Amino acid sequence: MGKVVGIDLGTTNSVVAVMEGGKPVVIANAEGMRTTPSVVGFSKDGERVVGQMARRQTVLNPQNTFFAVKRFIGRKYGELSPESKRVPYTIRKDEVGNIKIACPRLSKDFSPEEVSAMILKKLADDASRYLGDKVTGAVITVPAYFNDSQRQATRDAGRIAGLDVLRILNEPTAASLAYGLDRGRSELILVFDLGGGTFDVSVLEIGDGVFEVKATSGDTQLGGNDFDKKIVDWLAEQFLATEGVDLRRDRQALQRLMEAAEKAKIELSAVSVTDINLPFITATEDGPKHIETRLTRSQFEELCDDLLGRIRKPVKQALRDAGYTPEDIEEVVLVGGSTRMPMVKQLVSALIGIEPNENVNPDEVVAVGAAVQAGIIGGELKDVLLLDVTPLSIGLETIGGVAKKLIPRNTTIPVRRSDIFSTSENNQNTVEIHVVQGEREMASDNKSLGRFKLYGIPPAPRGIPQIQVSFDIDANGILQVTALDRTTGREQSITIQGASTLSESEINLAIKEAEKFAEQDRQRKEKVEKRTRAEALILQAERQLREIALDFGMQFARSRRQRIDNICRELREALQANDDRGIDQTYADLQDALYELNREVRQYYADDEDDDLFGTIRDIFTGGDKDDKDDYKDYGRDSSRDYDSRDYDSRDYGSRDYDSRDYGRDTGRDAGRDSNRDYGRDTGRDTSRDSTRDYSRDTGRDTGRDSSRDYGRDAGRDYGRSSNSDYGRDNRRDYDRSDRSDRSNYGSSSSKPRPSYRDNWDDDDDDWL
Repeated sequence: MGKVVGIDLGTTNSVVAVMEGGKPVVIANAEGMRTTPSVVGFSKDGERVVGQMARRQTVLNPQNTFFAVKRFIGRKYGELSPESKRVPYTIRKDEVGNIKIACPRLSKDFSPEEVSAMILKKLADDASRYLGDKVTGAVITVPAYFNDSQRQATRDAGRIAGLDVLRILNEPTAASLAYGLDRGRSELILVFDLGGGTFDVSVLEIGDGVFEVKATSGDTQLGGNDFDKKIVDWLAEQFLATEGVDLRRDRQALQRLMEAAEKAKIELSAVSVTDINLPFITATEDGPKHIETRLTRSQFEELCDDLLGRIRKPVKQALRDAGYTPEDIEEVVLVGGSTRMPMVKQLVSALIGIEPNENVNPDEVVAVGAAVQAGIIGGELKDVLLLDVTPLSIGLETIGGVAKKLIPRNTTIPVRRSDIFSTSENNQNTVEIHVVQGEREMASDNKSLGRFKLYGIPPAPRGIPQIQVSFDIDANGILQVTALDRTTGREQSITIQGASTLSESEINLAIKEAEKFAEQDRQRKEKVEKRTRAEALILQAERQLREIALDFGMQFARSRRQRIDNICRELREALQANDDRGIDQTYADLQDALYELNREVRQYYADDEDDDLFGTIRDIFTGGDKDDKDDYKDYGRDSSRDYDSRDYDSRDYGSRDYDSRDYGRDTGRDAGRDSNRDYGRDTGRDTSRDSTRDYSRDTGRDTGRDSSRDYGRDAGRDYGRSSNSDYGRDNRRDYDRSDRSDRSNYGSSSSKPRPSYRDNWDDDDDDWL
């Protein structure tokens, strides 16, 4: 079985977490960030990008970059306010009144569920990479005030992303799980969740592993984005008054305004005044126009006064429904990035009378709570009981369009309620059940969740047939309605699927398209990696040819080097032509050619070492009669050969990949270490010791001292100046010069022949025999 994660699918940012060793851990995404922007975009090539990469292209590609889609999920086009429709991309209504998001780049429309599924897929893939195992299940959080339609749509988004959605969890409840998991004593807390697009308030009693939601309230169309829009409108109105241009009608300018507004809002949480500079925001007949203004915190708070009024109402409603007063609340937990605004903190303190608790990370606490719930479902956590509530009343339409509530809001779930209804007309043989959700008295003012009909009712006067209607709400908050004719036993039931904007066939089609997108992404990634490998191999081959030419001369393996040059040229042409088959073929040919070249290099050194072995044996048997010049030549050749044989180590050239990093590292390290060590030990110690000892007796102490000093200075200076590749040649030249000068000095001071070991052998030393 695959892994199960907790996902906070947010309006502006999303987070994924998992239980590890009994503790919840937030998983960083592929870019290394713990939060992923809830943005989906399509680049010029039609490539799908999600998260930070999509967010970067919002200004230059506003029509193909979709954000804040959570506000549209599970809703009809007719339910949207004019404010919520004002986004840089295009949203339209389909033939049945559902919301569709237009993507000009692909010439197709997406449902909000499909766009949300792309974000969920990205989060699941990042979690799979971190865990080393495929993620198959998820607990997804939703705002507590989401209705049944929005919950079902979120579940559908998870299915499209290839996830088994084990639980739909309310965000304030998830936050309370993360906050109260390690707390033993019982306490009454208020969770204040103001995110990017939604607002929730929940009153909970927690302690001893029991998390009981007493009441919940909220506003699904109030969040940080609304505070941003206040600044956008302020900037646009100022610009309209001075320049006569409405920037909100220009998609690109609107997107730049929204980004500047969000930046200003964040800065005003830390400072009292901020500068807003937007050069070249638009152009008129008079030339380019710019925005350069200042916004103070007091101005911002004045702009948002009506939004603060909308925040107060749900807080009071939740306390009233729970039957508590502000004095009963022991702790206030802030959730969501928008709670960082000073005016929000001041409002909460004024309403409840205590300072909010800021021990939890407002951006991550919901995902952590979702991971805890996943651990409870998976059996990792024991003795934890979660009692959630339904946020809105659920009922059905009766005579005159009146809504009859069967399950009041804030009823603990799972729950089952039923009631008896009858016909409204004589001899009525069918009954239509219209399920609604909301707090209004008239059914038409509430959210319609679905309709179904019960057929086959026996003819009877009105009011005589007895029809039992039962409502079942499971732990996810998903509703199932059953109608039973008690006279005939006929039964008709419906799971409120119509609440979702997608039918089952549309969901299955979206799942197939998501799989197709995943395959396209995989193929595109493989193609990019193939090109990168080919370009790296070309550079490696060219560098290798240069080094071999420097070390062995231009005539060494000339035919093989020409062949490698030709293959490199062919591979470059295949890359320019985007010929995948040609790239594969020439890449393999180049690997083979490099392997053959390196084998020839190794063979050259193997033969050279054999020659050196026989030469050493010959010197031993001939008594070492060669003069110093030959000795020095041999030494220089040996030193060069040792260095080069280490340089072209079989370890580097034995593999087909010819890793350039290993090659460079081994060469530099071995050359520097071995040549310095061998040179210093063999040359410095042996030569100076032997020359001083051998020559001092015959030519005098001064001559020996000068020779030793001159030799050391010349050799050290020449060695430092010579390059690694010319090491052997330079040393031979220096030794030859030193040898000639020394012999000329010795010749002028003494006519004796060159001393041998017999001259230094004293007959008295034979006494030991």
